[in-house]
Amino acid sequence: MTGLIPNGIITVEGHYAMLTFRRRLKHPIETVWAALTDPEQRADWFGVTTIDARVGGTIETVAQGPPLPSEQRTGRGRILVWDPPRVFEHEWNQSLIGETVIRYELMPEGDTTILTFTHRGLSLSNAKGYAPGTHAYLDRFDAHLSGTDLPDWKQRYGEVQQAYYDVT
Repeated sequence: MTGLIPNGIITVEGHYAMLTFRRRLKHPIETVWAALTDPEQRADWFGVTTIDARVGGTIETVAQGPPLPSEQRTGRGRILVWDPPRVFEHEWNQSLIGETVIRYELMPEGDTTILTFTHRGLSLSNAKGYAPGTHAYLDRFDAHLSGTDLPDWKQRYGEVQQAYYDVT
């Protein structure tokens, strides 16, 4: 598949921005789905998560990594799409950015899975700030899937931040 976006892009429509990453993961779709939706696995690479796994259910995650109080690292919302093992979409209501939506789309490709991650409803400045952080989390997600040491979020954020400075 062409069109992989490992470093992420920001697109702007009107007053809102959307952050998009598209990555090939060297794991079957069922393994990737489980790592996205199982609270124990999410706690490893992203943060403590509670999830009522159904459309209309709720999700709450306290992201690990950012040097902020836990309330500012907490995202919560309703699950908008629950279509195992292909699509998981949920609101991400967070005090720092307001009401936004995160979507994970999975597509099998041979023995790999293409993950398309989008975070929409952001302001442009928030999208620019979230891009390196999301990049760091997706790197941690890939390491979790591979069973390798997870990169430190803060260190990885600093390493990739420069790639997002001039995004418009």
